[in-house]
Amino acid sequence: MNTTPARICLAALAAAILAACTVTADPPAPAAAEDNDSADSWLQGTVDERLDTVADQLRGFGATMVEVDHRYIELYFAGQDRNWEYAAHQVGEIGEALEYGLQRRPERSQNAAMLEPAMDAVQAAIEGRDPVGFDAAFERLTASCNACHLAEEVAFIHVGPPGHRRSSVRPAAGTGD
Repeated sequence: MNTTPARICLAALAAAILAACTVTADPPAPAAAEDNDSADSWLQGTVDERLDTVADQLRGFGATMVEVDHRYIELYFAGQDRNWEYAAHQVGEIGEALEYGLQRRPERSQNAAMLEPAMDAVQAAIEGRDPVGFDAAFERLTASCNACHLAEEVAFIHVGPPGHRRSSVRPAAGTGD
């Protein structure tokens, strides 16, 4: 199972949210009575204050971009290895990461939409097990990432094809074409 630091962080935050929230049949108590009784918890204050703290931990779009970067690199090498199942998995994970990031920053949706045609082309190349098509579609995806960064006024964040692997994931025997 491929576990990324971003997924571990998100799972821990989700567990913290669930632990911090309580549901009762009683009417809500006054705000002063909502204070967290556990002094050793990193989540302090009212339920709303604790949820704000968790939201701060998730950050805006930065955490999303860290995960997308990881998945982008994995997608590239999956395509180079012709590990089509792993490449398809990464396309899905990129889409999911962007979806969650856009929940936090919906104002980025318009610019993020420019990635969809490129992601569709990558997906089509993967489904067709087309190495030449994958390389061209990945190049298009890279250009789309940079166009999105330009539109978001962060053109100083320039994406290029990965130069080296950062992951220990390699194709299983017999998965490449």
